[in-house]
Amino acid sequence: MPSKSTSVRRRQDSRKQSFKAICTKCNESTFVPFKPSPDRAVYCTDCFKEQQSSAKKQSGNLTFKTRNPDEGHKKNHTGNYESSRVDKLDSQENIENSIPLSEEFESMEISPSLKKAISSMKISVPTPIQQQSIPALLQGRDIIGQARTGSGKTLAFAVPMVTQCDPLLNKVQGIVLVPTRELAIQVATVVKSLAAPENISVSLLYGGHSMNPERSALRRGTHIIVGTPGRTLDHLRQKNLNLNFVKFFVLDEADEMLDKGFLKDIETVLTKTPRTRQTALFSATMPNWVTDASTRHLNNPLIIKVDAELDSAPSIEHTIYTIQANEKINALQTLLKQSSKDPSIVFGKTKHGVKKLAKTLKSLGYPVEALQGNLSQRAREQVMNNFRSGKTPILIATNVAARGLDFNGIGQVINFDLPDTQQNFTHRVGRTGRMGQSGQAITFITPGDERKWREIQRHLGTKFKKEPWLNKGPKDLEE
Repeated sequence: MPSKSTSVRRRQDSRKQSFKAICTKCNESTFVPFKPSPDRAVYCTDCFKEQQSSAKKQSGNLTFKTRNPDEGHKKNHTGNYESSRVDKLDSQENIENSIPLSEEFESMEISPSLKKAISSMKISVPTPIQQQSIPALLQGRDIIGQARTGSGKTLAFAVPMVTQCDPLLNKVQGIVLVPTRELAIQVATVVKSLAAPENISVSLLYGGHSMNPERSALRRGTHIIVGTPGRTLDHLRQKNLNLNFVKFFVLDEADEMLDKGFLKDIETVLTKTPRTRQTALFSATMPNWVTDASTRHLNNPLIIKVDAELDSAPSIEHTIYTIQANEKINALQTLLKQSSKDPSIVFGKTKHGVKKLAKTLKSLGYPVEALQGNLSQRAREQVMNNFRSGKTPILIATNVAARGLDFNGIGQVINFDLPDTQQNFTHRVGRTGRMGQSGQAITFITPGDERKWREIQRHLGTKFKKEPWLNKGPKDLEE
């Protein structure tokens, strides 16, 4: 009978004839008797048995369950995913969830599994910004992409980024910087859906919660990070993050990202990446000073402008009311009562003002919640989940909710307080009328707002028709 040491040597010798790989399902190291490749799933012994058992159960069941794209991913204590765990969708689920792709998508030089992922997201035809940006980025061009909010900019950079990442190189190869925590979560969700079938992992980096889960994810290794500038810089300073292998760098909402408040942090992060990287800037607005600043970081960029007219999208009906400040709360109640069942977003100027307005409306019986910067990350996510689910159909928010957040089916946006800039006005009203849907944007102009309103219109290049508020309150409406 062979000794224990002899058995160990035999097992080691047999492993020398195998290949080390990462399990597709649990992301743990294992050995397989074939050379791993990006288009072939790899399973450890336990996951292989589980996969076989699952397949047997499904083979006798004609009703197939739709899988959540993030199902099986490890969550941290905040409920957010630490990193993307590669989880192959089986062929039957892909068939059930997917729709045929258009010729424009089919002709793009991306993998079949990535095309299936796009199809499973119920996307068939590329939007104009996707149709122009994806081929250019796949060719290695730096680009500045400007398109209206809700036009599909995230997919436009996520597809090329995932395509250019090497799943066998366990290093950060793609980075997306965004201005807010909420937008980071939203962008990461899209990127993960595309990355999972390609064996590409994604990690989120943003403030408001412990760094430990993020640090652990970075130490295990990840291919793409989506983060806010401050938290990303914190990880760089603590040497948790190595950007020496970055191939693809994206600034989303570039007009705000290159503002003075973010520019220094972004440039510090950029200095840690190779000069040979590919860089893309995306935003709904692109002032001249943004393009001027971008020339320092982009190599002969291709400028793509799609539906970039910022005055009024055809699907948005603008109404501008001149009103006295003390009439605004009654006017707001009237508008909320008049609105359909579609959700509404009411924008205020300050955190305190938004909190106070939400409290007032709640006391009057309106189903509202406030989204403002003083909330904890967990509370902010709860507010957004309640709004998206329809539990709370009215959201009172500062400009944080205007920056790229993907709320579907917003019936009306009300500028209770006038924004400070044309860019913020554009982003606010862009919450409604998305992707061809109709929507209403209502703006209150008090006598003290007239000068600022003229300035906003001048930058927009459009003069909106104003009408006086008729001082008709909720009681009048009921009559």
